[in-house]
This record gives sequence, structure tokens and C-alpha cells, in this order.
Amino acid sequence: MATTALAETPGVFADRVVVGQSAAFEGPAMALGLGMRQGLQAAFAEVNEQGGVHGRRIELLTLNDGYEPDRAIANTRQLIEKDKVFALVGAVGTPTSKATQPLAKAAGVPFIGPFTGAGFLRDADNTHVVNVRGTYDQETEAWIEHLTEDLGSKRIAILYQDDSFGRAGLSGVQKAMDKRNLTLVAEGTYERNSVAVKTALLKIRKAKPDAVVMVGSYKPIAAFVKLARKIRMEAQFVTISFVGSKALAAELGKDGEGVVVTQVVPRYDDSSLALVEQYHQALNRLDVSATPGFVSLEGYLVGRLLVETLERVGPSPSRETLISQFQRAPVDLDIGGVTLSYGPGDNQGMDKVYLSVLQKDGTFRYVDRLDQAISTAELP
Repeated sequence: MATTALAETPGVFADRVVVGQSAAFEGPAMALGLGMRQGLQAAFAEVNEQGGVHGRRIELLTLNDGYEPDRAIANTRQLIEKDKVFALVGAVGTPTSKATQPLAKAAGVPFIGPFTGAGFLRDADNTHVVNVRGTYDQETEAWIEHLTEDLGSKRIAILYQDDSFGRAGLSGVQKAMDKRNLTLVAEGTYERNSVAVKTALLKIRKAKPDAVVMVGSYKPIAAFVKLARKIRMEAQFVTISFVGSKALAAELGKDGEGVVVTQVVPRYDDSSLALVEQYHQALNRLDVSATPGFVSLEGYLVGRLLVETLERVGPSPSRETLISQFQRAPVDLDIGGVTLSYGPGDNQGMDKVYLSVLQKDGTFRYVDRLDQAISTAELP
């Protein structure tokens, strides 16, 4: 077995390419890190079983940051400086990505498929960043568009995590509200990695909103909705893709019915898409007990994107040639029927935002409008 990297490129060996992930594998956001890792592992195991990429298997090193920026920084330094990974993939969260992507940029390390819609990662100067999902601005615009047009909502309040992630969501909501000459009736916050939402709930309740939009991860969002249901607060609850939909459904139980979650990937049971069929097969081969979901599907898509790009780069990959695949000219990558489009100044592959509604039995239903009682087939 080869033990030393090829001289010109860290992380590239004769028999493997080593990539790294720092994400939350414990704490209130752990389902997101675990889901992204599982999806990545499924994609890499799939190609490794077929002989790898140009004869090299893809090896994933993972480190737990607990969704804390300081730990993410330490992990990223280890992955770049000690482990000498070829690229960083599947980072989870805005505050952690904000802290770590500058380290990747300084080292010239590709930063691929972060699980966040933060706008700063779409900056044209961040040529080392390759995004898959749409932005939080796109999700929040969809919130306000559908709340106001489908349901006639005018009294909209917001709950958000008090950090760069929550403020990114707040900024998007304010832009969407300003566009319609509306003002938020209340704002409530909570601290990252906590479920201390009671004060925010009481503040928001006083404003008597007809809708509450929420920017956070599944545990605090579930705590907020359950408390709101307990005090019989009548409002439409809408939250963001980052929340971790299946984990949210599990936390909410019977209190989840009617909660709207925006999604940035297709339905994970959409058998019309080759990507989804391939994802199910790869996930089953990785772990027969694994349950499909939005997060692991996104991780799988990120993994497939890396595989496809390494194939295009050829048998002598470098960080520079990988990054250049997304920057030289407009390119459309068809990955199992899902198109990711990139080009100069455009490092984001997808723009689509989907609406899903949590059902009484914990399943999700995709809808085109929020006033639709029934739209499409349920998700398992």
C-alpha cells in the first residue's frame, strides 16, 4: 500500500485520495453532521466498490466539532496541516464554516459542499468554495412569498439562533419583508447549542403573529413549537432546511403537524430521479438499517459531485485543477438527473427551493402552495 502522497498534491496517493470533514457528531445539531457523513460515505463506498476514481479510492477522515467554531478551527488545522487532506467536504453550519473557510482559502484547499446557505460562501472571491444548495436568502424569500400570497399573512415574527447563522436568516427575512413593505412584528433569539427558547416565545406571543419563521436546528426549534402548542399560540410555523427535517419530526412528535420546512434537495423518495434511486441503493449497501432522509441525500449529492469532478480532472489531480473545473467556463453537471450549474463568479450549483409540510404521522408532503391541503405523495 502506498504510504506517501504524490509530491505535487497533499492527500493524493497512488491508491487513494484523502478528504476531510469537520462537523457536529454530538449535541443539538448532531443529526446534521451524522446525516452528511452518512451520505458522503455512501457516495464514496459506491465508487470505491467500482475501483475508485482513476484507480484511487476516496477516503474520508471525520472530526467532531460539536457545532462550535473554536473546535471547528482546531479540526480544520489538523486536517490541513497534520492529515494533509486533499479537500474539505461536507462542513455543517454557518458559524463553523465562517470560522474555517478562510483557513481553507489561505491553504488553497477546496471547500466543497458545506451544509449551509450563508451568502458569504457564495462570494465570487471564494473560488475555493463549491456550494451545492441554494442560499438562505432564497429560502427566506420563499417563506415570505408563500406566507403572504398563499395564506395572506401580514403579522410575521421570527425566532433565530443568535449567531452568524441566525442573523443570515434574519437578514434574508428582512429583505423579503422590505420588498413587500412589511415589518416583522417581533424577534426572538436563543443561544447556539441550547434549547433556552422560553423568553423568545413569550416575547413573540405578545405580538400576536399569524406566522412565525424560525432559523435554527431541530432541538431548539422543536422546543419552541412544542411550547407554543402548549400555550395554544395560533400561528403558522415555518423553518429552514438546515433544521434537519427528520430529526425535527422525531423531536416534535404529535406537535409537528402543519409545520412547514423549506428544502433544497429533491424528495428523497422521488423514484423518477436516477440520483434518488442510486442514493437508496448506495445507502442500503453502506448500512441496511440506515433510514433515507433529506440530510444524507444532500451528503450523497456532495459526494457524487466530488467524484464526478475528480473523474473530469483526470489521473493526475491537484487542488488547482479541481477548483478550475468550476471556474473556467460555465458548466452543467448532470448527476443522476439533477443538474448543478457553475461558472466564473458562480460557485453555487442549485437554486431550487421546495416546500414540505410535516404531517400528523411524522411524514412530509411536498406542496406548491401553503394553502394546498393535499399535493403530492407522502415521504416515508
